[in-house]
Amino acid sequence: MENENSTVVAEFIFVGLTQSRNIQSDPGLTAPLYFFLGNLAFLDASYSFIVAPRMLVDFLSEKKVISYRGCITQLFFLHFLGGGEGLLLVVMALDRYIAICRPLHYSTVMNPRACYALLVALWLGGFVHSIIQVALILHLPFCGPNRLDNFFCDVPQVIKLACTDTFVVELLMVFNSGLMTLLCFLGLLASYPVILCRVRGSSSEGKTKAISTCTTHIIVIFLMFGPGIFIYTRPFRAFPADKVVSLFHTVIFPLLNPVIYTLRNQEVKTSLKRLFNQQLA
Repeated sequence: MENENSTVVAEFIFVGLTQSRNIQSDPGLTAPLYFFLGNLAFLDASYSFIVAPRMLVDFLSEKKVISYRGCITQLFFLHFLGGGEGLLLVVMALDRYIAICRPLHYSTVMNPRACYALLVALWLGGFVHSIIQVALILHLPFCGPNRLDNFFCDVPQVIKLACTDTFVVELLMVFNSGLMTLLCFLGLLASYPVILCRVRGSSSEGKTKAISTCTTHIIVIFLMFGPGIFIYTRPFRAFPADKVVSLFHTVIFPLLNPVIYTLRNQEVKTSLKRLFNQQLA
C-alpha cells in the first residue's frame, strides 16, 4: 500500500540569526550614519555585480562579445551607481559634520524624513550624471572598429571606437565625469580636517570615536575617487595601468569598502560580539 503525502504545512518560519530582540533591534545601529552605510554597502555590491560576473564568464570564453545595447546598459548602470555612491559619500561627510560640530541640532536636522530626501537626491543625481553620459554616446556613429581594449564597457574606450571626431564629446565627458569626481574628492578631503579641528576640545572618548570614523571615511574616499580621477580627468588615451586601475575601481575596492567600515566601526564590532556571545550562550 502506497504511503500518501499528508503534508499540510504551507509555509516555514525562520527563527532568524538570533531570537534576542536586543540584538535584532540594536538602537546604536539605527542612527542616520548606519542608514547611509547600509545604502553604501548596497551600492558597492551592485557596482561590483555590474562587472564581476561577466568578467568571470569571459575568463572561460574564447569569444568575449557584448551587444551594443548590452554595452550601453552596462555603461549606464556603472555611472548611475558610481555617481550615486560619490554623492552618498558627500552626504555621509555632511552627516558627520552635523553630528560632530552641531551635536545639539543633529537629531532635528538629520531626521528620518531628511535622510530619505537626501537618499532620493543622490539617486537622482546619479541618474542625471549617467543619462548625460549615455545620451552623448548614443549620438556617436559606430561604423568601423569594434574591439574594446577593456574587460567592460566604459566611456573612454567606447568613445575611441566612434567613426567621427570626438574631441568635443571627450571634453564634455571629462567635464561630466572627471570634474565632478575631482571636485567631490577635493571638497571631501577639505571637509574632514575641518571636522577633526572641531573635536580637539572634545572628551578623549568622543575624540577617539570621531577620529576613527573620519579616518575610515577618508580611506574609502581615496579608494573610491583615486581610480576615478585617474580614469576620467585626463584625455582618453590608453595607459598601461588602465586595466589594473579599472579592476580595482570596479571590482576589488567596492567589495572592500563595507569590510573596512565594519572592521573600523566600534558600534558594529560591539554588536557583532554581542551576537556571537548570544549564540554561544
